[in-house]
Amino acid sequence: MAIAEALSAPVRLVKGVGPARERAFSRLGVNTVEDLLFLFPRRYEDRRNIVPLSSVREGDDAAVVAVVQSFESRRARNGSLPLAAAALTDAEDGALFSLPVRAVWFNRPGFTLLPGSRVALYGRVESGLQFVNPEVEVLTNSPPEVVGRLMPVYPAASGLNQHFIRRSVAYALEQWLPLMKDFLPDEIKNKHAFPSPQSAVRELHSPTGDREAWLKARTRLAFDELFLLQAGLLSRKMRHAAASGAPVRTALTAQKTPACSVSPSSLCGRFIGSLPFRPTGAQTRVIGEIARDMASGVPMNRLLQGDVGSGKTLVAVAAMLMAAEGGGQTAFMAPTEVLAQQHYFKLKDRLLGARAALLTGSLGRRERRAVTDAIAGGEVQVLIGTQAVLSSDVEFRRLALVVVDEQHRFGVAQKNALLTGSPLPHMLVMTATPIPRTLTLSIYGDLDVSVLDEQPPGRKPVKTRVLRSTPAAMEKILTYMNEHLGSRGRGQAYWVCPLIEESDKLDLTAVLSRYEFLKCALPRLRVALLHGQMHGAEKQAVMRAFADGEADLLVSTTVIEVGMDVPRATLMIVEDAQRFGMAQLHQLRGRVGRGAEAGMCVLLAGQTSAEGAARLRAVASSTDGFKIAEADLRQRGPGEVCGVRQHGLTDFRVADLTKDRGLLEMARSDAAALLESDPTLSAHPSLREALRARGSLELAGTA
Repeated sequence: MAIAEALSAPVRLVKGVGPARERAFSRLGVNTVEDLLFLFPRRYEDRRNIVPLSSVREGDDAAVVAVVQSFESRRARNGSLPLAAAALTDAEDGALFSLPVRAVWFNRPGFTLLPGSRVALYGRVESGLQFVNPEVEVLTNSPPEVVGRLMPVYPAASGLNQHFIRRSVAYALEQWLPLMKDFLPDEIKNKHAFPSPQSAVRELHSPTGDREAWLKARTRLAFDELFLLQAGLLSRKMRHAAASGAPVRTALTAQKTPACSVSPSSLCGRFIGSLPFRPTGAQTRVIGEIARDMASGVPMNRLLQGDVGSGKTLVAVAAMLMAAEGGGQTAFMAPTEVLAQQHYFKLKDRLLGARAALLTGSLGRRERRAVTDAIAGGEVQVLIGTQAVLSSDVEFRRLALVVVDEQHRFGVAQKNALLTGSPLPHMLVMTATPIPRTLTLSIYGDLDVSVLDEQPPGRKPVKTRVLRSTPAAMEKILTYMNEHLGSRGRGQAYWVCPLIEESDKLDLTAVLSRYEFLKCALPRLRVALLHGQMHGAEKQAVMRAFADGEADLLVSTTVIEVGMDVPRATLMIVEDAQRFGMAQLHQLRGRVGRGAEAGMCVLLAGQTSAEGAARLRAVASSTDGFKIAEADLRQRGPGEVCGVRQHGLTDFRVADLTKDRGLLEMARSDAAALLESDPTLSAHPSLREALRARGSLELAGTA
């Protein structure tokens, strides 16, 4: 059996693992022998200090070696559970300690200890100097295992106790650890003085007590994970750059000066000159980066990050006009039909003669056929739509650019569906969700990154207030809405709740009951309801009505986090705000204040922890999405912040993106240097095998 196959053997081959325990291990993410080797402890118990019974104190976690003076087994007082109890003496002199120390175990049928036997115990000493359910080991001539060492404590699962997990890990270390290959090139391993992966794995399971050795072992294994991902991402980036040609090439007038990189007489230059305002420095810089990409003869593959209101759409229009002037077509994908329609009606008259068309799932057969024929014939330069753009009946004559708005709402396969043929089209993916640098390198490391870090002049920041959810606060909000919304005012509002229906388990306001309440409390306002369990057409109709001003208040779940651009919306109420992450609250806040009027966001908070209160204060005190995203990453972790957990990109066994930023940069630098000298990794077959086995290239979005 090949080494890789041996390590991928099912965990049921481990001694003692039957079907029930195999299912229990699966709940911990352990399905193979390799998974078990990398099931590392979540903490360690220091049991090195073995104390005499005479030294134990109530409330201590104590490690002792003692002699069993007496043992009895009986039913507990309520008769429901078997109870085993032992009276203990100190092992040194065999004399019973003046205050007797007992140990009791519940629900251990068949458990027995022989009087006079020597035992090692570890556990909590409760009132009356009594160990309750301690770990126990009958000692022979061998050194004890449950005391006298740093003891690993593994993640728990029903059907698996710590003793069995430790025994299973020990068996795997003995049988399979020697088969583990070291895929890291010698030059990188020697450069950082890394230990072998086998010794690193063993150290994390059974630490020697040398903190420096443990840190080196942990660093080695975390580096391995980050290095594999970066090598996969950078390899994909190199293959993309090596693709044969690009669909259009734009002409530059001054490549060294980003501000002058687009000719004033070009379509893009004329568009910028026609604007009633000057683009921000960040917009000018990014347009220059895109222009150089599209002039390079290599397909562009760029991520555009920009906080809410930073002007990403303007940059996208500039890119579309570059493609159109080169004789190419653009496919612009938005996550919702409402947002696609809003983009279409905003952009169709700003493309300086380039023809735009809209393609969504709601088009009738005849309308759809007219659009697809115009696309195939090259009459449409810019196609704006939803994922309907990916349908088999949509054939471009010369697709030059793919723009994906709110890219995290599309799967990898959807985003890559149009990146076929030769030459490959340029690609620009955009997000209004600020992404911390560590996540950018980990998830989008195959893309060049542009950041819009300026707000256009005149953009008014949204004021944010945190209110305790009380009847008085509710009355105040309702009064304000009566005075400022609907026929009495000029604004519209969102009211966001975290649940759809009432829950017995969570004391949170449900969107359905809040909708009924607000309809009664605000009879003069037109109140609409939106949530994720509504049918697609029904959701689109509600969102369209609100965007068209046919509703004053939209009561919703977080489905409005992206895909809603309503300039008249000036008020956002987020109920049970303590349940949301900081980045999500910032995105919800970004739905208001998008027009001439300033916006306000009210975070209504119920009972929360000190940590939750600090989170809300942090959102209220800052409008910088990147700072908020960094803080959210530190507090909640990468999967929850950006919704990437489902793709497996951040499911590291050892590495931690909130702590290992420096290690990530080091891994990326080393991977880049290696691939520069050996692009196909022909001189490093073990690394190529590891990349294939770990699926790093697939996680990066490649086929």
